[in-house]
Amino acid sequence: MAQKSSFLKQMGLIVLIATLIVLVLMLLENVRTRQAEALQTHFVRTPLTEASVDPVLWAPNFPHQYDSYLRTVDVERTRHGGSEAFQRLDEFPIYKELFAGYAFSIDYREERGHAYMLSDQRETERVHKVAQPGACLHCHASMYSVYRDAGRKAGVPDPKDPKDFEAQLMKGFDVINPMPYHEATKLANHPVACIDCHDPQTTELRVTRPGFFDGIRALATSTEPLPHLPSIERWRKGDKKVAYDPNRDATHQEMRSFVCGQCHVEYYFKGSEKRLTYPWHKGIDVAAAEAYYDEVGHTDFVHTVSKANVLKAQHPEFEMWGKGVHARSSVACADCHMPYERVGAVKVSSHHVRSPMLNVHKACLTCHAISEQEMKDRVTIIQDRTQELLHRAELAVMDLVYAIRDHDQTQTEALKVARDMHRKSQWRMDYVAAENSMGFHAPQEVARILGEAIDYSRKGIMALQAKP
Repeated sequence: MAQKSSFLKQMGLIVLIATLIVLVLMLLENVRTRQAEALQTHFVRTPLTEASVDPVLWAPNFPHQYDSYLRTVDVERTRHGGSEAFQRLDEFPIYKELFAGYAFSIDYREERGHAYMLSDQRETERVHKVAQPGACLHCHASMYSVYRDAGRKAGVPDPKDPKDFEAQLMKGFDVINPMPYHEATKLANHPVACIDCHDPQTTELRVTRPGFFDGIRALATSTEPLPHLPSIERWRKGDKKVAYDPNRDATHQEMRSFVCGQCHVEYYFKGSEKRLTYPWHKGIDVAAAEAYYDEVGHTDFVHTVSKANVLKAQHPEFEMWGKGVHARSSVACADCHMPYERVGAVKVSSHHVRSPMLNVHKACLTCHAISEQEMKDRVTIIQDRTQELLHRAELAVMDLVYAIRDHDQTQTEALKVARDMHRKSQWRMDYVAAENSMGFHAPQEVARILGEAIDYSRKGIMALQAKP
């Protein structure tokens, strides 16, 4: 009996050891499988070319990214914006007076997600009640193939190397910019698409918007320090015989902001050719853009009440980001608005582009070791204070507008000074209002800008009050 009991114990031990070995082997196999999956960030199921415009064509190769891209149809409002197309003119009636004489006094809706960028532009009253050029499409549609098709028809052949697309692209840009909007928009079929930011052969990030090529090169030749853009600083130290090229010179981390900066920028339509131009020739802060506009004599509209030559800001998120601590810390736009996420064992960048406040855990807490609620509270403080100061600036601008309206119109010199102050104050106020972070991208810079806006309004009123 003793021998039988010992034998059974030995057999049990052998079985246990064998079972453990099998389990360990299964675990190792699972680990190897997961490691292999982690390397497989995309699948090569469908050949992609420079003509693969529709994101559906990219879906078989990039199912995880495509699934999240589709979610840009989500409509969700945040405390200070989000993706709900509410009418700002109803929410902030003062805008009707601030933009009196311009298309934004007719229709000024909050932007929705990327999925709606083309349809929302086609629906706004600003393109139906006011004649607009084809240049408007630069930031509201998948334009890479549209520009290249137009360039090809204008006589620029396809390049031997697919990477040398710029000449054809820029020619098409020249052709489409001055076209009437309602003709040009028929050429576009999609909102921003995969091909606008990715090389279809290598999937590497790339810049494809002509305005950004022009703008970043003008910025590179300016004298403004750009510590957050190290590739430009390196280029400046070279012989500069070859123009700065973001697709050749920029780092991958810089490209994760450059692809966003193709559209989320300040711009204007230059001359009769309506060339979409970023005013970065003297730098990317609010005063540098103003100095450029003053030098070239640009005005967006004449204010109906004050008769001042007023500038209208677009959406200078890239510029404002560049003035903040995140840019100085090498944090890219995509780090917060397209954070990495796990899909099984695979790590991918979410293409559900949205406010980080709707995804705090993944967008913020990978760097900030605080609670989600504390993170939200910090952002709320910044944005609430910015909005309060912005409203004060808006009221200050309108005080100046009313003062100009009620002043003796024969005192031309005083009115000239006051109107110049109106241009300066409204430009700064609107630069903050049009930028979509409500101060978060660069809180100190925003406070400085709004302080200047209020001060210029005060100086304008003082000019009117001075004895002739």
